[in-house]
Amino acid sequence: MTNYDFNLDATKEINMTLSQTYRTALIAIAGTLLTAMFHTEAVAQANSPRGVRNIVIVHGAWADGSSWSKVIPLLQAKGMHVVAVQNPLTSLADDVAATKRAIALQDGPVLLVGHSYGGVVITEAGNDPKVVGLVYVAALAPSDGESVASVTKPFPPAPLGSEVRGDAEGFLTVTPKGIAEDLAQDLSDKEKQLLTATQGPTAAAVFGATITTAAWKTKPSWCVIASNDRAVSPELEKAEAAAMKATSITVPSSHVPMLSQPKAVADLIEQAAAKAGSR
Repeated sequence: MTNYDFNLDATKEINMTLSQTYRTALIAIAGTLLTAMFHTEAVAQANSPRGVRNIVIVHGAWADGSSWSKVIPLLQAKGMHVVAVQNPLTSLADDVAATKRAIALQDGPVLLVGHSYGGVVITEAGNDPKVVGLVYVAALAPSDGESVASVTKPFPPAPLGSEVRGDAEGFLTVTPKGIAEDLAQDLSDKEKQLLTATQGPTAAAVFGATITTAAWKTKPSWCVIASNDRAVSPELEKAEAAAMKATSITVPSSHVPMLSQPKAVADLIEQAAAKAGSR
């Protein structure tokens, strides 16, 4: 006669049942986690910006990187990596070198953006192989062998010119009146005062320095034309955009649309980043 330990058999059966339950639960949990992971990845891909991620921004004369303070957060909110170059404004060569250092630090393709005289800087620095597109904001865009002085000569003198003062070292600054009435006439009084306090004295020599090779001849370009510009002729900005065959927008702005029309400027930069990255 065979004796059975019914308590042992019952325990084994319970353990087998629990083991199967655990396995079923683990499989279900793993499936849920995988589904959630794939969903999260899909959402991230759907929300991530396409095209160029690295935006290097170059300020103009009598300014510094803070002149882009309203545009930078808008681009960062789109997931872009933004770097504002701090130009020494001592010579075109020095400013190009500072911009190239910023480009070299970027991981991947770069969209280069320049305001005013910063357009001259990106025209030269934009020949860097990492640069895939150029955005000019109320900017100057000389061709090979041209300078600020030569491209502005055919147009009527800008009103701002009469409010520029030189010092014994060959550096130029703009008077408070010039900033208030001719550089940033559509900004608030507090913003005008800030621009006056933070302006960078600019070597007069930068305006005569010539471009070696204009990057816009081989790189796609975009332009923001400021229709109320009193520092660079709007007609010159239009002529440049036509010469570059650039995609352009016109905004009712002073010489500083990145401060008076930041959303319009940021939107064009975003569009340029998407297009330049898809080429």
